[in-house]
Amino acid sequence: MSTANKTTIQRLFAEIYNRGDLRVADEIVASNYICHNPFPGEAPGREGFKAFVAYLRRALADLRIAIADQIGEDDRVVTRLTINGVQQGEFAGIPSTGKPVTVHAVSIHRIRNGQIQECWLSWDALGLMQQLGVE
Repeated sequence: MSTANKTTIQRLFAEIYNRGDLRVADEIVASNYICHNPFPGEAPGREGFKAFVAYLRRALADLRIAIADQIGEDDRVVTRLTINGVQQGEFAGIPSTGKPVTVHAVSIHRIRNGQIQECWLSWDALGLMQQLGVE
């Protein structure tokens, strides 16, 4: 089970975030998906998730998420990842800066029947704000 779940999360980052193929979310993200620490304004559910990904891809041109490590056990997958992009659009109220950013994060996803049910994300928000020049 953990191998299949890890593959699901690899698809999440490669196909949805990196390629922007939001149709994949209809397959692998549950309709009642819950992010336990959502970005301000991120709505719950699959549609809220899709809207957030679209927003992030507009804000960070050339968005790339690379998986550094992944551990899967039972219905959980823990992923250590690096997010890269260039801020070309508004992000969290910050107008475009044109600056490249690199953000490190750790996510935990719970998967049931091949669909992502829940997510917990810890990311370096302060580091991102410093890279964007926010004081």
